[in-house]
Amino acid sequence: MSRPRPPGPDSLLRRHLGEHRIALVAWRLLVLQTAHPAVAAGTGRYSTYRAHPWRRMEHTMDSGRRLFFSDHDALRREVARLERTHRRIHGVDEKGRPFTADDAEVRAWVLVTLYEALTAMRELSGDPCTPAELDQLYGEFRAVCAEFGLPDDVLPATAADVPAHIDRVIRERLEYGEEVRYLLFQILREAPRPRRLRRLEPVWPPLRALVARAVTALTVADLPPAFRERFGIPCPRGAAALSWTLHHGARQVTTRLPARLRYRTPPGGTTAARPHRGRRADARPPRLEMFFRQVLDQTGDGRIDAADLAAMAHNVCWQLELTPEREAGVYAAFDTWWQHIRTSMDTDEDGRVGRAEFVAAVMAGVDRDPEYLDRGLHVAVRALFRAADTDGSGHLCADEYRAVFGGSRVHPAELNHGFRQVDADGDGLISEEEFVRAFTDFFTARTDTTAGSQLLGRP
Repeated sequence: MSRPRPPGPDSLLRRHLGEHRIALVAWRLLVLQTAHPAVAAGTGRYSTYRAHPWRRMEHTMDSGRRLFFSDHDALRREVARLERTHRRIHGVDEKGRPFTADDAEVRAWVLVTLYEALTAMRELSGDPCTPAELDQLYGEFRAVCAEFGLPDDVLPATAADVPAHIDRVIRERLEYGEEVRYLLFQILREAPRPRRLRRLEPVWPPLRALVARAVTALTVADLPPAFRERFGIPCPRGAAALSWTLHHGARQVTTRLPARLRYRTPPGGTTAARPHRGRRADARPPRLEMFFRQVLDQTGDGRIDAADLAAMAHNVCWQLELTPEREAGVYAAFDTWWQHIRTSMDTDEDGRVGRAEFVAAVMAGVDRDPEYLDRGLHVAVRALFRAADTDGSGHLCADEYRAVFGGSRVHPAELNHGFRQVDADGDGLISEEEFVRAFTDFFTARTDTTAGSQLLGRP
């Protein structure tokens, strides 16, 4: 039996998901999802949302756009990417219970809460969906869910079954643990300033406190009554009044706006929603600058020379405790990389390469010569891989990967994320070609959506 086609530009699902006011129920959605014990355990162990909350939300929204606003092929690619990413998320929580992101019931809960958030947005604004609209919305939603290959019995069969399903899971499965309380009451009170709000740096601490209070009050008021009742969370009158004002006001305003202002992501697709401008169209410069600062410039003086590359080789060898022969191979490979850097980048011939020289030379080199990286970077990368492959299996396991990329400045969740991204086939091992391909992507990909572009962590 063929699967239903995903919703198109005229779908009710896209119109609801694309509206700016969906942000009003976003924190409510995160709380409901995280209250599932398996989601809480996976989030606590693998996510970097505590250190990078805005980046984590942006990535989640980007994934949502690819799932619900793309053509069928792009939807399948995103599902495959999510499955590859989540395959490695498993373990035992603090209560000794095993968890895995591959669990069909867990995945179904994360998905169905998104649909429920759309209906809540309408209901809280005083304009609940009609039964016909609910049937249409849920049918379009199920068409996307079908691509995940979930068993039929883990999702409610019809729109009419969703409220009872949500209520049952809340009362029987959800928990009011540390991760949920942190989302509700703490994370925004210590969140760093978003990158786009640089001008607000002087007033960010008091502004952050006001935003945190408002989001907490709104979320508490908007949570399903069954959730508040089960966990004894009171809803102050002020919070209820804030919720009514924001939701009703947003409906009155946004429904009167032209489409270009009403939608963050237009129902027709994602292209017009996030146009690239100027230098930001190509993601390579900031990524290469980061690589220069964090990896190449070992002395931190803003320049690299033979000593910096030798220091990199030393760090690799010291962490891996190599034999003299294998250590000599690593040093020779990094020296080959330095000679390539020097001959192709040292424009003023002073024996050192600055950041601007490095970025300009790499971009020009990879654009004009498909074999540019083979003569330097790839030599060092292959030597690095073979050194890290301590058991000579021809693959890197997670522990071998951590031995190379770990360190005091790297959060364990970023290491896990990097490993999952480089492990293209999701088999839990990184081959030499996957390793080389990841570095190639890092240096050549013009967007940050390519797995290898996240080699040093999420952008």
